[in-house]
Amino acid sequence: MPVKDLGFRRAAPALTVFVAVRLLGLTVLAVWGAAAGSSAHTLLSARWDSLWYARIAAEGYGYEVALPNGDVHSNLAFFPLLPWLERLVAAVTGLGYGSAGLVVSALAGLAAAWGIFAVAELVHGRRAGVFAVAVWAALPVGIVQSMAYSESLFTALAAWSLYGVLRGHWLTAGLLAAGAGLTRPVGAAVVAAVWVAAAALRGGERSWRPVAGALLAPLGAAAYVLWVGARTGGGLTGYLDVQGGWGNGFDGGLAFARFIGARLASPAFPAGIGLIAGVALVLWLYALCVRRRLPVPLLVYAGIVVALALCASGYFGSKPRLLLPAFPLVFPPAVALARWRTGRAVAVLGSAAAASAVYGAFWLNGSGPP
Repeated sequence: MPVKDLGFRRAAPALTVFVAVRLLGLTVLAVWGAAAGSSAHTLLSARWDSLWYARIAAEGYGYEVALPNGDVHSNLAFFPLLPWLERLVAAVTGLGYGSAGLVVSALAGLAAAWGIFAVAELVHGRRAGVFAVAVWAALPVGIVQSMAYSESLFTALAAWSLYGVLRGHWLTAGLLAAGAGLTRPVGAAVVAAVWVAAAALRGGERSWRPVAGALLAPLGAAAYVLWVGARTGGGLTGYLDVQGGWGNGFDGGLAFARFIGARLASPAFPAGIGLIAGVALVLWLYALCVRRRLPVPLLVYAGIVVALALCASGYFGSKPRLLLPAFPLVFPPAVALARWRTGRAVAVLGSAAAASAVYGAFWLNGSGPP
């Protein structure tokens, strides 16, 4: 497919659906907030991680909180690209850093939707591409796409990097992978996808561009991790030590399994069953992607995102949010919807979007994402 075909006109239906679903979610959140006495703007831009990003944008790195149990929550755990962009937007517009984060998130959400459409269209056709964006926007935790969080920004960089890989635009893919590596730790998934694709090229297809793309891809994450190590004196493991202060680590899913087991052995038994069903659904969708022979770079990327989300210790309420960038998982349901009659598919997606909007308002007015 020629690059010119990726113009706004071609992606317009997908972007229109994305905007409509996001506006529905924000409207329900505003109405819920008016009834509950909460501020939608505060919930989206000035709670949980958004406060840490805004503080970095305002003051830089160095802030930390010592907890009574001895743990230390350092803002070095947060990668720098989002706060850099918040600072830029704030300087240009005069907005506060939290509000600037909402602007970045809104624009990044559109870019992510466009990138998901581009990848899905390339693999499954235009109609499936539109439905892929619709399913992604209507996920239960889709409200995070409208928060001053880094998920939308990361997904945009990842999707367009993967599109570059699939189209053989290696320098673009490598640069965007480096950007993803400056956004979230899971940027390693994008790097791995670029490396696997470059390594799979046959001799006749090799040139300096795939090598350059592969060399560029890890530079963002490597630069930040090495800088944190130098700043903390922890060397190569300095960033892992910072994450350890937050209780984050990779244990193969043992802590998550214990968390589910505790729910099954308590009055919260239904929640435990729900968690098992959710994990089974994620794994089933990934198995469908494998069975339908999704391109290997997409399988590598999605597989690493899922593994890091499900097999990490830490706050378990974050896991649905951490799975949000695993957009290839929405391709199987998107393909199924694309085969349905339009009216039936729209009705299903409309119901999903409404449920997502209500759940998002409930979630942010309750425990919410940390």
